[in-house]
Amino acid sequence: MGVRIGVIGTGAIGKEHINRITNQLSGGEIVAVTDVNQEAARQVVNDYSLHADIYPDEASLINAEQVDAVLVTSWGPAHESSVLKAIKAKKYVFCEKPLATTADGCMRIVNEEMDLGKRFVQVGFMRRYDSGYIQLKEAIDNRVIGEPLMIHCAHRNVETEDHYTTDMAITDTLIHEIDVLHWLINDDYQSVQVFYPKKTRNALSHLKDPQIVMLETKGGIIITAEIFVNCQYGYDIQCQVVGEEGIVKLPEVANINVRKQGNSSTAILMDWKHRFVDAYDKELQDFLDSIHQKGEVSGPTAWDGYIAAVTADACVKAQQTGQQEPVRLQEKPVFYQG
Repeated sequence: MGVRIGVIGTGAIGKEHINRITNQLSGGEIVAVTDVNQEAARQVVNDYSLHADIYPDEASLINAEQVDAVLVTSWGPAHESSVLKAIKAKKYVFCEKPLATTADGCMRIVNEEMDLGKRFVQVGFMRRYDSGYIQLKEAIDNRVIGEPLMIHCAHRNVETEDHYTTDMAITDTLIHEIDVLHWLINDDYQSVQVFYPKKTRNALSHLKDPQIVMLETKGGIIITAEIFVNCQYGYDIQCQVVGEEGIVKLPEVANINVRKQGNSSTAILMDWKHRFVDAYDKELQDFLDSIHQKGEVSGPTAWDGYIAAVTADACVKAQQTGQQEPVRLQEKPVFYQG
């Protein structure tokens, strides 16, 4: 029997994950859905021909006997409540970022999970499942370039919607770099500082764009991360690790090269969903496989969600102060060191 999954939140990412589990992946079945907009939940059931019950709220869905695992794809500020309820009900939970909107909220989840002595929570940091980042990780771990000294990375989007604000460049955009870079080098962040270059004319008046975030790790690695969310030309993710003996770089997305009318060109992606579609598939398949094979999840942990939250908070403070701000992490529990 496959893992019976209840989905909390049937918006854009919720629909995509429902489609994955229903039509592309193995080992899982959507048996329950809920949304603050009940009509949206009914529409998803109809659109994907699901044999799923529609629940009036998260609590009733989580506590349903037919639900083995919960997929949290709702509005970010609602995540903490859903995850805590799922853990207390001893249900596996896959939570899209953020795990919680505050570091204290993340710690409440960490403590609840540790109290039960079992890993129930996987956080949706999909870049760890991207083949390019996996290759970077292997090169760093195998010391192909010796000890890492510096990292230069960029997160560029074509444009933003009107509601996108300066702090969202950290909490919604850089948050992926915060997690994947920590995973790549296995080194905690120590301090952050934010710089604002000349503003692009393509950004709305309320938004500071681009931004450069400088992070220093406890081991002395310096990271420069460019966030440019109105770059116009495409969706472009870059990462270069400079080591003592060489450089490793995130590979470009594979696209055909066209030679025509005196030009040689390669298309650049315009949509973030296309860039990481395989990684999204792999992270959810790993979630399902881990439950089947191990009886607990093995992807990015609640502690990883806590690290991302603390670091993002420091970055947002650095945006406001213009100063170097410390990243103050609690000591990592033994529970998460395996």
